Amino acid sequence: MPAEVIRRIRLPADRRTPAAARAVVRTVLAEADLPGLLDEALLLTTELTTNGVVHAGTELDVEVVADGQGLTVTVMDFAAGPAGQLRLARTGAARSDSPTGAPKPPAAPAFGNMAAAAAAAAELSERGRGLLLVDHFASRWGTTHHAGGKGVWFRLDRQRQTAAEAVPVPEAGPTPSVGALTSLLQVAPEPQGEEPAADFAGRLLGRLAELIGAAGGVVRLDRADGAGPRILARYGRPPSPSTESLRVPLAVNRPYLGELELDSPPTAYARPLAGMVADRIALTIETDRLRRADLRRQGWLTFLAECSELLAQSLDVELTMALIPQLVVPRLGQWCAVHIADAWGELNLTAAAHADESALPQLYATLRESGPDSIAARLRQTARAGAQIPLPDGFAVPLVARGQRLGTLSVGRQAGPRHDVEEIAVLEDVARRAALAIDNARIHAERRRVAHTLQQSLLPPVLPVVKGIGLAAEYVPTGDDAEVGGDFYDVIPLPDNRWLVVVGDVSGKGVQAATVTGLVRDVIRVLVRDGRPLPDALARVNDTLVERGGGRFCTLAVAELGLAGDALDVNLHLAGHQQPVLVRADGRAGYVGAGGTALGLLDTVKTPSTAVPLRPGDSLIFYTDGVTERRRGRELFGLDRLRAAAAPLAGYSADVVAARLRATTLGFSTEPPRDDIAILVIRNDT
Repeated sequence: MPAEVIRRIRLPADRRTPAAARAVVRTVLAEADLPGLLDEALLLTTELTTNGVVHAGTELDVEVVADGQGLTVTVMDFAAGPAGQLRLARTGAARSDSPTGAPKPPAAPAFGNMAAAAAAAAELSERGRGLLLVDHFASRWGTTHHAGGKGVWFRLDRQRQTAAEAVPVPEAGPTPSVGALTSLLQVAPEPQGEEPAADFAGRLLGRLAELIGAAGGVVRLDRADGAGPRILARYGRPPSPSTESLRVPLAVNRPYLGELELDSPPTAYARPLAGMVADRIALTIETDRLRRADLRRQGWLTFLAECSELLAQSLDVELTMALIPQLVVPRLGQWCAVHIADAWGELNLTAAAHADESALPQLYATLRESGPDSIAARLRQTARAGAQIPLPDGFAVPLVARGQRLGTLSVGRQAGPRHDVEEIAVLEDVARRAALAIDNARIHAERRRVAHTLQQSLLPPVLPVVKGIGLAAEYVPTGDDAEVGGDFYDVIPLPDNRWLVVVGDVSGKGVQAATVTGLVRDVIRVLVRDGRPLPDALARVNDTLVERGGGRFCTLAVAELGLAGDALDVNLHLAGHQQPVLVRADGRAGYVGAGGTALGLLDTVKTPSTAVPLRPGDSLIFYTDGVTERRRGRELFGLDRLRAAAAPLAGYSADVVAARLRATTLGFSTEPPRDDIAILVIRNDT
């Protein structure tokens, strides 16, 4: 008789542990000359080590002892706590000394009571279905405990018959062999397919039916999407309601419900095998559900990011409100409507969309219906309560931004399943983003209106009409029409039928620059109307800016005009401003004037005077640096282009000259102006 053979090994808790344990068992059986126990020993060792890896998650101590009578394998783990996963089942025994000691499982519940069935299946799966195989094939088995953990052992005796000989063959089919059971346990899902859960369930169901001799089977699954239970997989002839069948619930998480049904009577080995298959299918379904949920959440995140990007691009109130329903339909509903509250709190329909454009008139009519149960009444309730309100075929959410209730966003589906919790949360998020976009557009519109009003207040509403003198001006604000610029011009009447033309540019932009612009403009008007000479008036403006300008400076071009016969006398003063362009009637063009000191930089300034007589047909063109510094890439419009553009305009009226120069300047680049553009033209029209 061969001597006793003992092997002990400690293995890590990973997927390679069962293979390593099987190698040890195979070696011991070869040394002990027990080849007849090889299949059963390998199968049961795989079950115990896999059970320890999955449930304990610790290192495993595997002890294999072979003697002349048989083989004993013990698998110990080091996990603290109760050995719940080691018990056979909630109705079974903790250990058995007989291969037929397992109790008869209870009958499976019908699909109509799948909630209770799923709960029972979940509890059963937690306790380890693999031990049913241990009880089926082992001569004896049991549990053992030590201070640091727990374990399971089984004994296979040499003289014991194989499982196929020990268990009577049921009428439902032949007893499965160990090789067939091993093949069943090795079936793995293929996640590459479009429906990995369905493909895997079909293959596993077919293998199980062939193994236990079932004529057919089916796996049903209710995904809680409103479609009810549907067949996930089928094999052979589906079970008939009139015949006895084996039903096993799938241990899937809510809201999913499912069951496996076989056209086979519940025998001692068919039910545990079906339970193992049901658990494997349920695990694949759960993995697929999580995959689908992750893909759906990724899709919603992408959708919300796109909504934010599109809404942020529009600062126009009407365009923003019109865009919102287009974003929602058809992703979140068949129709969508936006209602905005007016100054008195009344909701007004501002935008709507429908997946079927021909249904829009009916949608508008429905939204305008009155009555206590109408959509309009529920929308008013939503606006007052500031909370979500259900609609007959959808729901409405409030549009709230910065604590202010702007209106409502309503969405509905006239067909198909109702909105689930995730879709409602997404629409609430869309409503928050839409409300903020509407409020931002309103703020921008108000800023634009204020900026336009302030800018217009710094410019003369209309230039005076003076006999013999042509006056024309063009003004183009910067590309940001909500920002006030510092460029300005003015024409001021003086005694003795004379006029003062002023073109200036205050540094910077915004409210402070506009304040300085208004200060300069008003001080000049007061001083010149008081009869102060121009050099004295400019010196006073400089003193004012030094004291109250807040560090800002101003460049000015000031010209005093007066007709003397058919000649127009111009007395020009430049305070740091660019020289104006003189265009003679014969087409000659050049720059005139002597440079001076910008106002607001130094305590004293120099503004030399230059006499520029304009003969009939001559023009004098004033401008700000927004003209010469207009950019096209790295290239500037510059002084040379300005002179070249002005020369061909000799002989044209002042308003034509101003308009042509404006068009030429803007056409130099496709980009919006980075600085204000101001052009003022004086022409001798005598």
